[in-house]
Amino acid sequence: MINAKNITKSFGSLQVLKGIDLHIAPREFVSIMGASGAGKTTLLQILGTLDHADGGEIVIDGQNVSQMNANQLADFRNRHLGFVFQFHQLLPEFTALENVLIPAMIAKQPQKEAHAYAVELLNYLGLSERMGHKPSELSGGEKQRVAVARALINHPSVILADEPSGSLDSNNKKELHRLLLELREKLNLTILVVTHDRDMAAISDRIIEMCDGQIKATSAPL
Repeated sequence: MINAKNITKSFGSLQVLKGIDLHIAPREFVSIMGASGAGKTTLLQILGTLDHADGGEIVIDGQNVSQMNANQLADFRNRHLGFVFQFHQLLPEFTALENVLIPAMIAKQPQKEAHAYAVELLNYLGLSERMGHKPSELSGGEKQRVAVARALINHPSVILADEPSGSLDSNNKKELHRLLLELREKLNLTILVVTHDRDMAAISDRIIEMCDGQIKATSAPL
């Protein structure tokens, strides 16, 4: 599902990624771990086409994103990738349902079908009574579940998550872990997570350890 070859990235004189090679199979759940400054988030942003590598090649779901222009990347990102961030990134002026629908509106999906799927997702995630609430009226766990629904609305093949449990308490962390596993099975998702959460890493199929811009080790969870 994801093939990255010799990915490099520098910011000025600082080389953040030093030739990353990465292969992630369809439906695999992979956690990327490592100390702060190891290059984890930079790698995730490049794989998610949110940033450009200085060198190397990335193929996602059979498409070489390294050769796409800005408009092609935006369209690919909207239709094929779903993102979940640590602090939700929900728009405060919109309801939970409206936040979920925004990517579908950008993709110009038929309104009726998109609305029905958004409702289905929010119901599945236990938010049937919260659809009309704005982010300020939701708990941290509820906001993160809205963010998950938003990531899923365009039927992506890959979910990319950056510290998705970082702002959650222990109960909501466990709930998010359960949901990710369920959704992977239900929707045939490939999931790539950057995390410091050892419990999150423990439920993944594989852990990639990064250090100083390189992949130090790959292992199965304990």
